[in-house]
Amino acid sequence: MGAGHGGGFRTRGGPAALWLIATVMLPPAAAGGADRMAVLQAMLRNDCGACHGLTLKGGLGPALTPAALAGRSAAALRAVIRDGRPGTAMPPWQGQVSDADIDALIGILLAGGGDEIPAQPGD
Repeated sequence: MGAGHGGGFRTRGGPAALWLIATVMLPPAAAGGADRMAVLQAMLRNDCGACHGLTLKGGLGPALTPAALAGRSAAALRAVIRDGRPGTAMPPWQGQVSDADIDALIGILLAGGGDEIPAQPGD
């Protein structure tokens, strides 16, 4: 998700709609339960955080906080994660991450679970 790529991502409803999408997309046992969620949190911190900042507040790529993602549809976010952003550093994750995990990652981000990614032991 490179800077300046806000066009076409707008949806009606604002943050409340995003919260609703996140709660529908990410039920408590989604993507294999607590163990899988821990793996996805680590992916957010390590893989996504390499470009989007370790706290996901921006770096080479834009911030991935709920405020930064407000107004972007889950479908648009899914397409960016799955297909990448040609001409930017955002790679396609299709084939490396399942559609269910992409949906879970989006749910984590929209629910604010990516705002403060916990530090790994030893950090």
